[in-house]
Amino acid sequence: MTEDRGELPPGLALSWGVLPVQRRGPKPAFSIEQIVATGIEFGDRYGFEAISLQRIAAHLGVTTNAMYRYVRSKEELIVLVHDKAIGLPPELPAGWRAAATAWMKARVDRYAERPWLLDVPIRGAPVTPNLLRWIEVMLTALAGTGLSQHDNLGCLVLMDGFARNYASLARQLGASDSTPVQAEAVGQFLLPRLIEGGYPTLTSLYLNQEYEDELDDDLEFGLARILDGIEVLIGKLP
Repeated sequence: MTEDRGELPPGLALSWGVLPVQRRGPKPAFSIEQIVATGIEFGDRYGFEAISLQRIAAHLGVTTNAMYRYVRSKEELIVLVHDKAIGLPPELPAGWRAAATAWMKARVDRYAERPWLLDVPIRGAPVTPNLLRWIEVMLTALAGTGLSQHDNLGCLVLMDGFARNYASLARQLGASDSTPVQAEAVGQFLLPRLIEGGYPTLTSLYLNQEYEDELDDDLEFGLARILDGIEVLIGKLP
């Protein structure tokens, strides 16, 4: 399918399979799918900064200028790569709470598989197929709660924000070079200073080994609290 993309945002038409109007010239040597797949491969191997028209062109054995036959800009490339890399959501179980739990865990898992997705700039509301599919399935699961569409969308934004923030924190902690020995040394250093400096609550947490730079069961705890809040909101319906 081809048509004039006009003033649409970069990547929107291509993400939906709408190709630009064909111009005269040699037949394209590559497809949009090949270019996007290469971008994802670079992201998986080297991180977000490695996804560029120059690198992909060199990998495919063409000039950077030749890439503009396929995508209009790096921004358009990133939009396409992001949507393809995020993939489709899982099939959700019945019941809004179980569905929401599965949805948020799937988001966290996807970010764990491809941490570079967290580095993709957010520019406005999602408009590409896979990103919208994630929204569609979760809003469908929330449709039976009795909440308004506006409130359901607000719940989804809250859940997505939690999943993203948790995944970002997990990545940062995973990249930390702190060792158990260092963590113990920090605790031994801090504890007397917390006692002397008037930090009774933190002192208690340290003594009970509750204050750690690990996530442990924080995902389950955060999920449950968000869903509890939504359940309270549902309970206020007339």
